[in-house]
Amino acid sequence: MNKINLTTQRKVIYEIIQERDDHPTAAEIIERLREKGHHFAYGTVYNSLRYLTDVGLIQELKLGESASRYDARTDDHQHIICRSCGRVDEVLTEIPRAWVDAVAGETKYSIEHAHAVFEGVCAECRTLKN
Repeated sequence: MNKINLTTQRKVIYEIIQERDDHPTAAEIIERLREKGHHFAYGTVYNSLRYLTDVGLIQELKLGESASRYDARTDDHQHIICRSCGRVDEVLTEIPRAWVDAVAGETKYSIEHAHAVFEGVCAECRTLKN
């Protein structure tokens, strides 16, 4: 196994992502770094995010939005997005094996990984609408 090289910048960026479970975008990570007094170059942040993803410390989430989001939780789980406010939450319910088998049968793919993204309106936004 290769040794993980956590530079000071990578470590700080990793800690920013671990602090909260709100799946920040790169722009949000840069803003949080600035709030803590760190002024890393954009390239440093993006390269660090790519490195942390490549070594498996974080996940890059492409949830149909223009900007990727980042998740410190790397175990197998799903996500749900609020169509009203954009909030992203984790879903721990497993994808049913029958779904995976049905998709494999329909497409003739050998499925290596499945990730479902649910959309809806969060409880807070529903409360605000009432």
